[in-house]
Amino acid sequence: VQLQASGGGLVQAGDALTLSCAASGRTFDNYHMGWFRQTPGKERDFVAVVGVSEEITYYADSVKGRFIISRDNAKSTVSLQMNSLKPEDTAVYFCAAAQRIQNYSSELSYIYWGQGTLVTVSS
Repeated sequence: VQLQASGGGLVQAGDALTLSCAASGRTFDNYHMGWFRQTPGKERDFVAVVGVSEEITYYADSVKGRFIISRDNAKSTVSLQMNSLKPEDTAVYFCAAAQRIQNYSSELSYIYWGQGTLVTVSS
């Protein structure tokens, strides 16, 4: 699976932004899709994951209630709607695909990764 993330940019605190990830290659709906983020000098942190059928979603505590993950299997895309953005949300955001949803918060569970898109939230 090849993943292409897009939608990053510079926004102000309190604004909303939606990231998208387009998949190509293998059958998209065989994979659980996640979003991670990374700031300089730190490890990649789990943000959210959506199961193959979209019935299962999990979120990091830091984004719960503000971010919404969704997928469109017909279009082979996964989106991350980010609301009420905070300066601490500033990071490079990566989409990733996993075959198993166990240990969904570990980047080791994901076998395909997109290139990342930068989100900068100014105060």
